[in-house]
Amino acid sequence: MARINLRPWREERNQALQKRFISNLVGTAILAGLALFAISYYYDMQMDRQKARNEFLRVENVKLDQQIAEIRELNRIRDQILERLQSIEDLQGTRPLIVRNFDELVRVLPEEVFYTSLVRVNNNLTIDGMAEQNHHVSALMRNLQRSIWFGEPNLSRVSAVDSRRQYNMTVPMLRPDQQEGAVQ
Repeated sequence: MARINLRPWREERNQALQKRFISNLVGTAILAGLALFAISYYYDMQMDRQKARNEFLRVENVKLDQQIAEIRELNRIRDQILERLQSIEDLQGTRPLIVRNFDELVRVLPEEVFYTSLVRVNNNLTIDGMAEQNHHVSALMRNLQRSIWFGEPNLSRVSAVDSRRQYNMTVPMLRPDQQEGAVQ
């Protein structure tokens, strides 16, 4: 039998396979590096975009906070204006009541009694005056209590000065309904 040396052919084939393996390995490493670089670049780009979005939202939140503060200030000013308007409306609405109260004070005043001082504090009227006798002060109190414009009077002092009686009382001022308070 003849001996054929197949060794160089196998070595050449093994070297070719080894070169192909190394080139495949290098190619795979390059592709893996490129893929890793691409993925890293993609995530960096996404992070930059998200940071830009976050910064935009932060700036917009600051603007909105400023607008909210302005709105709160405007609401506070509006409430103050509404309070002022309500006060003015109340004053305008009670203007005729003051005239009516003074008119009623004259109507309930009996003979031999007069007022020396009238002081209004909130809805209470403090009356100082003089009367000929005690029963005249009692008549004034009864007349005030019967009036729809005044509540129950509270007599705090009656003293004798010369031949007259000096008195001090407090009476609440009422605001009757429209039908009751109508002038007839």
